[in-house]
Amino acid sequence: MEQSHQLVISTFKANFDQDHPIVVCSPGRVNLIGEHTDYNMGFVLPAAINKGIYIAISKREDDVISLIAADLNKKHQTTLKDYKYSDDNWPNFILGVVDQLLKAGKHIRGFNAVISGDVPLGAGMSSSAALECAVAFALNHIFDLGLDKLSLVQKAQKAENEFVGLQCGIMDQFASVFGKQKHVIKLDCRSLEYEYVPFDLKGIKIVLFDSMVKHSLASSEYNVRRSQCEEGVSIIQQSYPEVKTLRDATIEMVETCLKDASADIYNRCKYVVEENDRLLNACEDLKRGDIEAFGQKMYDTHEGLSKLYEVSCPELDFIAANAKKESAILGARMMGGGFGGCVIALVKEPEVDQVVKRMKDLYFQKMNKGMNVYITQIEDGTRIL
Repeated sequence: MEQSHQLVISTFKANFDQDHPIVVCSPGRVNLIGEHTDYNMGFVLPAAINKGIYIAISKREDDVISLIAADLNKKHQTTLKDYKYSDDNWPNFILGVVDQLLKAGKHIRGFNAVISGDVPLGAGMSSSAALECAVAFALNHIFDLGLDKLSLVQKAQKAENEFVGLQCGIMDQFASVFGKQKHVIKLDCRSLEYEYVPFDLKGIKIVLFDSMVKHSLASSEYNVRRSQCEEGVSIIQQSYPEVKTLRDATIEMVETCLKDASADIYNRCKYVVEENDRLLNACEDLKRGDIEAFGQKMYDTHEGLSKLYEVSCPELDFIAANAKKESAILGARMMGGGFGGCVIALVKEPEVDQVVKRMKDLYFQKMNKGMNVYITQIEDGTRIL
């Protein structure tokens, strides 16, 4: 983290004739349990982690927006009047936030900004949300816009939905801004009510085993899963009109109303309803300090994502199955949209190095390729450094 912090400051000073930018850090996130429940208006259990996006920023007197991506060694310049979608992609996460602030009637001027980060790209830790939140937080501060945290989260999400063009739920941005050290966030994706649940795991590390498989199917299949869930809801509604989303459904409703539906629709809905229940019970495990019970629910989630929701892949299933054989791993599951990315695991700290070595060796023997491993811990959310 320190490296990215220093890089944005030194790059800023080398390129702009201002000495003292403000620096904002916005973390990536992990989601411990509650996958594909967000767009079904259910519950999720994310946490901010100690890998983040950094932005050094200062305001200008004109309407020029001058951006530098330090890690990519790229620059982008536009104005508040002429900004548009960039084929280079990275500026869009920044310009999308500008777009949302202007649409909301907020008065901003031009600015200089340098970004860098150590959130691994494509590993499912939401580097894009971290960037959007960093920008929203920084612009709110330097232009004294008076927006509260939830408004910043919503602007960052809409930037991704409307300008970047990805229909993400609100979890990633929410976790980035609201993260709290030693806690996970139990977030109700319908009401946006949230509760901090203690997750002070002395002697346990959160380890991410990156399959190095990129999510080639994730976006198209994501839309398919979404529509299958909606179709399930419309069938349930014929008997239970009060059910608006799968959040409102019970497992009994799924069993009775969807028994004659296609296997796909039945399986998708069964998984989501079970996953919401699992998450609520998992929070009780944490409050009791029963990390073994919590870990078992992570394995159950993986099973559901693989067999019922069908968003896993052979590599993720292989990592999860081998994690289960390791006594030092208390729980593991695939994390994120699916079809690649990471398996998140809770590993006893004294054995992390040996476990990582064994898992890497097994993966290489079976898949004939390496895997990246990230060892993380839970940190505070978006903040000025």
